[in-house]
Amino acid sequence: MNIAVSAPLPAVAAAAPAKAHGLGRRITWLLLLPSTLWFVLLLLMPLVVILLFSLGERSAVGGYSPAFTFANYLNLASRAAAFSNTLVLAPLGTLVCLLAAYPLAYFLAVKVQRNRSLLLTLVIVPFWTSFLIRTYAWIFILSGKGIPALLASLGLDDVRLINTPTAVLIGIVYGYLPLMVFPIFVSLEKLDKRLLEASHDLGAGAFETFRRVTLPLSAPGVITGVMLVFILLMGEFLIPAILGGGKVFFVGNALVDLFLQSRNWPFGSAVAMTLVAMMLAIIAVYLKLVARFGGRQQDGML
Repeated sequence: MNIAVSAPLPAVAAAAPAKAHGLGRRITWLLLLPSTLWFVLLLLMPLVVILLFSLGERSAVGGYSPAFTFANYLNLASRAAAFSNTLVLAPLGTLVCLLAAYPLAYFLAVKVQRNRSLLLTLVIVPFWTSFLIRTYAWIFILSGKGIPALLASLGLDDVRLINTPTAVLIGIVYGYLPLMVFPIFVSLEKLDKRLLEASHDLGAGAFETFRRVTLPLSAPGVITGVMLVFILLMGEFLIPAILGGGKVFFVGNALVDLFLQSRNWPFGSAVAMTLVAMMLAIIAVYLKLVARFGGRQQDGML
């Protein structure tokens, strides 16, 4: 007499989801494969090449000669002015952009009810013109026939703006202000207006409401705008080249000089890798701040 033994029903039921889960994981990895290859080829491989170049030597006719040396990194002090200008003007420009963008974004998101789309379009209008042309326009505005001439007519003589850090800072704020406005605007637009009303009902003044309600809830937009502008400014070279007149160098200007003019590719690669390391440190701080503010918001909702 043969007795057929079948698998218990719970075991069969458990095996089916497990099999489906494994198939889903394989499909997910298959779908991610093209983007992963794209990421490796276009981002990681160039970084590996630059890292290898940074450990080499400049050949006699310029370019790269294979070697293994850290001399290029030990020579970074020769570009201290470029790093110094970048680490001073990039944060300062980001701060000024933030101070100018927040009131504008707050006005557009909270105060304006009609014609909001029109005002947002006016913020975007500068992007309709080439960034190079807009930057060149500031040469006339900041040169002797522009603002200095106007100040001279008011009795303020010998005011020089062009080819100075001030000119570069003005160009930075003008060029990158819209990139700061929009992330903050999005955060403020999503702000629940009932929270502001509740704050006023509980006796908080306008400043206290802003400090304890509006600013914390708009922090993700502020952080995004700050990081977006700051990271782009760390690699900026066009504004210092045009408005700095060769007297205010950024790291981006140093890279252009090392790769295209002096053709010292190993040293330029060392400068570039140092800049990448700085960017990674900044992004790590950014992710930490985002996680902190996100956790605070979740605790507040709970």
